[in-house]
Amino acid sequence: MSGGLRLDEIVARLGGMLQGDGSLVVSQVGSLLSAGAGEIAFIASPKYRAQLKRTKAAAVIVPPQFANDTTLPHIIHQNPYAYYARVVGLLNPALPGRSGVHPGAVVNSPLPASVSVGANAVIGDGVRIGENVTIYPGCVLGDGVAIGDDSVLHANVVVYDHCVIGRRAVIHAGAVIGADGFGFAKDGQHWVKIPQIGRVVIGDDVEIGANTSIDRGALDDTVIGNGVKLDNQIQVAHNVSIGDHTAMAGCVGIAGSARIGRRCTVGGAAMISGHLEIADDVHVSAGTLVAKSLSQPGAYTGIFPLATHHEWLHNAAQIKRLVKLAERVAELEKTIQLMGKTS
Repeated sequence: MSGGLRLDEIVARLGGMLQGDGSLVVSQVGSLLSAGAGEIAFIASPKYRAQLKRTKAAAVIVPPQFANDTTLPHIIHQNPYAYYARVVGLLNPALPGRSGVHPGAVVNSPLPASVSVGANAVIGDGVRIGENVTIYPGCVLGDGVAIGDDSVLHANVVVYDHCVIGRRAVIHAGAVIGADGFGFAKDGQHWVKIPQIGRVVIGDDVEIGANTSIDRGALDDTVIGNGVKLDNQIQVAHNVSIGDHTAMAGCVGIAGSARIGRRCTVGGAAMISGHLEIADDVHVSAGTLVAKSLSQPGAYTGIFPLATHHEWLHNAAQIKRLVKLAERVAELEKTIQLMGKTS
């Protein structure tokens, strides 16, 4: 954590409008409920308005519509949540990595002097690594891998042969980039493995969560666009394409060859079937099964409401009757139309 910043220093760096004592120093960020002396809080939703009036924070970040709801020194910004995220970064700067290669690492490719490689990491032949890359202990980089400047691979990340990772990537512990996709051809009673000869190509400014798996392409590459954010334990199958600045929450599953547009969001545990196309600016709710292509932007939800088990069984039985009911309604409509013509 830094020694703290004056409010007017924060505004000078990040913008916004300051009201109140600009010389006030804050050293950390807290919630409206927990923040105390020397801490700055934020409000982004009307449902926390009562907490704003009771907060013991030294200062707050507010949207314009709440600017008159507090007498505390405050910074006004149209997007207080994003502003808070940047303030956290200012007050908690990342520690600079220590360059150099641990004696316990196995390195078979030349590295820039600015790169840091931890204990028991393995770097294969023909690997190209940019400046200021940090590779934590236990990582394995296969032959021909490329990693851009300022990227960080946390402990035990595995990157298979010839995969490409852009600049400023953050890949969390246990992620696997470039494992074989699930490709098998049926031959009688047996399965014949289809060699997966594509790569995974990841753009700049991508963050990948712990234990997330991104499979290499069967023929063409699996592509993750610039600025994509993937949470923990996500499965991205072979030949998937994810557009720039799309974000996905934990446990999402994406089947092979799905194409997902730019600026999409996908809620936790949502499932996307294979060979679908999802337009730009689509927002899928948590737990939703996407079983058809979505050609228009907007929010989509496919979740049956929670109920007691007995009630759920009853509702499921009624759903099964809907087809027959629709057929009966159609027949009745035909009968009514005939009666109208003969009357």
